[in-house]
Amino acid sequence: MALTLAALLARPSLGLRLAGSATATLEQEIQWVAVTELENPAPFLTGGELVLTTGVRQRTAVDQRRFVRVLQRAGALGIGFGVRLGHDEIPPALIAEANRWGLPVIEVPYQTPFMAIGKLVADSHSADHYASLERLIAGHQVLARSLLTGGGLEDLLKRLGSMLGTDLVLTQFTAQLYSSSPDAGVPSMDRWVAYPIPTGRRDACTLWAKKPFEDTGIVSYAQNLISLELNNLTKQREAQRALAGQVMNDVVRGTLEPDEASRRLAGVGVNSTKRNVVLLAESAAHHRNLRGTTLPAALDGAVSAMVDRDLVVIVEDDGARAPKLARLLADHLTEAGIHATTGIGGAYTKPNGLRWSYFEAKEAAGRGLDVNEPERLSLTSLLLASEDVPLADMAGEAIGPLVRFDTQHGAELVHTLETYLAHNGSVAQVAEELNLHRNTVRYRLGQIAELTGYDPAVTADRVQLYLALAVRKIARA
Repeated sequence: MALTLAALLARPSLGLRLAGSATATLEQEIQWVAVTELENPAPFLTGGELVLTTGVRQRTAVDQRRFVRVLQRAGALGIGFGVRLGHDEIPPALIAEANRWGLPVIEVPYQTPFMAIGKLVADSHSADHYASLERLIAGHQVLARSLLTGGGLEDLLKRLGSMLGTDLVLTQFTAQLYSSSPDAGVPSMDRWVAYPIPTGRRDACTLWAKKPFEDTGIVSYAQNLISLELNNLTKQREAQRALAGQVMNDVVRGTLEPDEASRRLAGVGVNSTKRNVVLLAESAAHHRNLRGTTLPAALDGAVSAMVDRDLVVIVEDDGARAPKLARLLADHLTEAGIHATTGIGGAYTKPNGLRWSYFEAKEAAGRGLDVNEPERLSLTSLLLASEDVPLADMAGEAIGPLVRFDTQHGAELVHTLETYLAHNGSVAQVAEELNLHRNTVRYRLGQIAELTGYDPAVTADRVQLYLALAVRKIARA
């Protein structure tokens, strides 16, 4: 405990005496002891000091009163006046001015060196500092133990909040990972202090502490522990998604018997007897970040997996909540700096239903919107869900000649065909959209028929071309 003026006066060995009537600051802690004989020591004071002097420069009453006013304005705690050196006693003018401003004056006898007073104050500060360090080290051990014993982030933050005596909230992206109290509310910069948590990723992870509280240095240590734990959780998510992805790959490719597929899905947390919906997020630019990113709080109970380069989230749902959950997922990924498109599959039971939902979601994501709901029954998805149909080879055989022709001649036959099919075979609408003459469109359609052997004007051939383009689009996604 740092010393006060009252504590100094109570030490018989020092022989100090209160000379004036001012007592307002006697119980305040002495920040430091300043020994000075300057007429104006204010530039060297920071506030809270006991100023010791013999008054050799304060010979007149005017000088003495000015000296008191200078110390009072500088925030000094009191004046210790050494007698029988410059003055036989403390000048009455100095005491009167000190009383006027409420600044205690202490008489220091000749036999008491100023150094003895300074050493006592310094020793008290050192003792306080060591005690503070011991408390800080003990706090470090408590926080570290909470992680090492398996308590996790929740236990760590609970103990940290107890040490600080305030509410804590931990946020990451749009999700609230922890709140010390259901009444804590949403943190704001005016009522909370924000501490960024470094994780090496653009994850906007922040620890919020509600004002007021006193930080003795424990928060910076907690920041490092939280960062370490979050990185560990990221590694765990990557490993779990890789494992679940292996199972989903086998299910999607139809290489497992139904019973075996159900058993392996159960092993990663998917109950295939219930109706499940697949949410699929694909990102060409940030697919690596999908492996370890967090999910919004609403998807805490969902199973997530990496299938190829896509994040697949399997939600037990009848389809009613799927659009809302997909929107939360898309917004969450955007907040995390991951530009992705999200597709929604249908709600089905059994492993084959999960395959069907996956292909629906995959096809929907290929439409390129932030959130893409599944369309009605898709023949493309149905065929893709069957390993027995060599659809990719069939698509390459049908569209390959057009792709090669476009590459060699700088033509746009593939784009023309896509536009033609999108407009249900209307030559006029194709010509308008592509800014071409109708005869040019008819000429290109003739080239397509000649190169592929499928005439876009014939319904059966048009279906073949449509499926080939759809499969090509999914393959390139």
